[in-house]
Amino acid sequence: MKRVVITGAGTVNALGQNVPDTMAAMREGRCGIGTLDIADLDRLAIKIGGQVRDFDPEAWFNRQQLSLYDRFTQFTLVAGREAMAQSGLEFTDELAARAGVILGNSGGGMNTLDENYRSVYEDGKNRVHPFVVPKLMNNAAASHVSMEFNLKGPSFTVSTACASSNHAMSLAFQMVQGGMTPAMVTGGSEAMLCFGGVKAWEGLRVMSKDGCRPFSANRNGMVQGEGAAVFVFEELEHARKRGADILAEVVGFAMSSDASDIVMPSKSGAARAIRGALVDARVDATEVGYINAHGTGTAANDKTESAAVADVFGAHADKLMISSTKSMHGHLIGGTGAVELLACIMAVRDGVIAPTIGYEEPDPECALDVVPNEAREADVDVALSNAFAFGGLNAVLALRRF
Repeated sequence: MKRVVITGAGTVNALGQNVPDTMAAMREGRCGIGTLDIADLDRLAIKIGGQVRDFDPEAWFNRQQLSLYDRFTQFTLVAGREAMAQSGLEFTDELAARAGVILGNSGGGMNTLDENYRSVYEDGKNRVHPFVVPKLMNNAAASHVSMEFNLKGPSFTVSTACASSNHAMSLAFQMVQGGMTPAMVTGGSEAMLCFGGVKAWEGLRVMSKDGCRPFSANRNGMVQGEGAAVFVFEELEHARKRGADILAEVVGFAMSSDASDIVMPSKSGAARAIRGALVDARVDATEVGYINAHGTGTAANDKTESAAVADVFGAHADKLMISSTKSMHGHLIGGTGAVELLACIMAVRDGVIAPTIGYEEPDPECALDVVPNEAREADVDVALSNAFAFGGLNAVLALRRF
């Protein structure tokens, strides 16, 4: 089996429109959640989100491109350009034929969908733009990334709600590890902070009106975010031969299904995914120093995840640092695992642990070191990234310091 490393990273999210700005915000414990700037905000009960501010699509794309790119695709392409520039890879000849892109996404082109429902139902128009379908389809971002970077190998989108990105990155890892291709572009994106997207989540009654406070006893729900993160996963010797800068090594993954409930998480399902990632990575539980938690800020998730971590790590759970960066950038749904992988890279590469901000009151059912409110310097060899999705679909990735 081949060793797999990360040689490029890019992002657009509520904390920053590139990786350095995002990591700086994580170090500072900065909150990217605020009042939404969207149509019909007065008709929403939930008025906050981790929205990408001051993003100018016209600075990145021409008019013809914008007729094809929903907001989630725009975010993905900008993040992809950053990742590709850092990696220095050029996909030509045989490499182009073998390399591909696997991205996670849950809602597809929600802004396009919202705008065109308005056009038909509110404005009474009887036709929509001819590119509505290719603009809103879930695989649009992956397809446009493949076209922009000449990726002619296995390319597709994974849609498993909040675990989409982790599932996508796990599959990309597996393809490089197994020798199918020397490199893959992977990650995820989401942009459903529009009236319809927020209204749909309101119906679940799991949303906070004032902020995301994972693991804090006074938490009152999750907060949506938007954005993208894209990475280049590359076979180690391929990266070494061309002198690439290596950010971290991907060493394992696992997936599981709760097979029990469409929305309520399961401790055993989460624990099986965490334990499976350790086995796949050939890592002892005591080697793990940091976990980027799924940490949504709902009682169901936080208590279940804490119990799963305690179950897997036993006495070592007391020595683990586990934080939720959703407290800063919100829950990016299908794109969330990708943005959160940046915190794991920061932990193993830079020795900086992103905090769980908004933490105000200890919860005895979440008795872990959640790195409250302030970042911490620590020596971390192995980090895990947890993603536990609606539908009971779980995916955990393991990174090691290179």
